[in-house]
Amino acid sequence: MRNNTFKVSLLILIFTSLFVVRAQAQIVEPDSVLHKNRLYWVAGIEGSLWAGSLIALNYAWYKDYSSNDFHTFNDNKEWLQVDKFGHMTTSYYLGKIGYDMLRWSGISENKSILYGGSLGFFYMTSVELLDARSNGWGFSWGDMAANAIGSGLFMGQQALWGEQRMFMKYSFHTTKYAQYRPNLLGNSLAEQMVKDYNGHTYWLSTNIYSFLDKQSRFPKWLNIAVGYGAEGMLGGFENPSEIDGVPLPEYDRYRQYYISLDVDLTRIKTRSKFLRGVFNVLSFIKIPMPTVEFSEKGTTFHPLYF
Repeated sequence: MRNNTFKVSLLILIFTSLFVVRAQAQIVEPDSVLHKNRLYWVAGIEGSLWAGSLIALNYAWYKDYSSNDFHTFNDNKEWLQVDKFGHMTTSYYLGKIGYDMLRWSGISENKSILYGGSLGFFYMTSVELLDARSNGWGFSWGDMAANAIGSGLFMGQQALWGEQRMFMKYSFHTTKYAQYRPNLLGNSLAEQMVKDYNGHTYWLSTNIYSFLDKQSRFPKWLNIAVGYGAEGMLGGFENPSEIDGVPLPEYDRYRQYYISLDVDLTRIKTRSKFLRGVFNVLSFIKIPMPTVEFSEKGTTFHPLYF
């Protein structure tokens, strides 16, 4: 079974670093005048993180597996596709960060959409190509499709509306499953936030005001969100009956669908540059709100869902 821990952790580090840069970039409004010093700074940071992360992956992770010719790996049924929504979300936000940073540098809207918005897709493709030559992994067309959807969601909205009206978001809650396979699903809270897909929920959060007349008094920050998750998973493709001779409980693997309210932090007005930066950094997190869950187990109302 494939273990994504190191790779995902590294992606989160890159993601966080770029998000901090993006937060600083958005303190200044996009400029129509090219600022070469800003562009060089952005290119240097992105290039360094890109190259450094691939080198780290190649030597710290793939060295444990022998190399082979290019080959594919069909993981479309793994984790009931929750991981694919993770790919979509990562690709979406890397594209959003890339776009924001280029606009801050004075690059035109169309070029920023094309070159910045596709950052997530091309970065994730480079990681996938490393997978393709490792015996422990393989090139996943499912991952590539998810990456393309995430990038396309950002680029399409920016080209059509000149803004993001629908956002990919992430939320997490601890589950009872990690205790049975801590090496796979995580020992600590930080590990479980990365590894335990049972606790992951991925959302498409839509801003209602952006579709209304601009004279509307509807709250500009209020969103409605639909989410996807899954539970009962002690393994990627199936649940083992035992690990190292220790029996595991039997759980049904099932999908979960959600509808909830959300807050668009980027539409909250503030004169504080610090708060604007914080709101931009945290904008990928789904705010806990009353939520209705639908699954084969029935319909459940959560007064506050994380």
